[in-house]
Amino acid sequence: MKILKDSEAVALSAPFPYALVTSLDMKGRPNAMGIAWVTRTSFDPFLIMISIDKRRYSHEGILNHKEFVLNYPSEGQADAAWICGTKSGRDGDKIKLAGLTLVDSKSVKVPTIDGVTVAFECKVADQFETGDHTVFVGQVVGMSGNPDKGRHLYVTADHKLFAMSGDGSLA
Repeated sequence: MKILKDSEAVALSAPFPYALVTSLDMKGRPNAMGIAWVTRTSFDPFLIMISIDKRRYSHEGILNHKEFVLNYPSEGQADAAWICGTKSGRDGDKIKLAGLTLVDSKSVKVPTIDGVTVAFECKVADQFETGDHTVFVGQVVGMSGNPDKGRHLYVTADHKLFAMSGDGSLA
């Protein structure tokens, strides 16, 4: 076994599911950010944790509104998802720039991205700081999706997106 640097260890543990978190900013405008630090943490109640850098534009909105939607983009949304993961909402409307369409969520004020494989509507049940990030624990209060778009995105260590189905098939 070789002693690894942080970057080497993270690269070897990839790929990671890639999602878009929609939230509302301080003025109530929708925003979307790319995220790979996500985990389910409980089925009863259904809880999902996301970890967001405190400097990110979405961080302030989630802190204020206490809601978010975790959207798993479908295969055809890769380019749009990458825009949302590489641009800041402080600088403009990433959702419009990416060409994404928002739809009303069923259980939260934060909109859902149309056409995603699956979306989890969450209300913040808890939060805690972990170094330079805040972990938001979201209680899932609504779910929607497109079973016909079962291939969602993953991100590699070298920042490339690819689609894979829930059964692990790439084709």
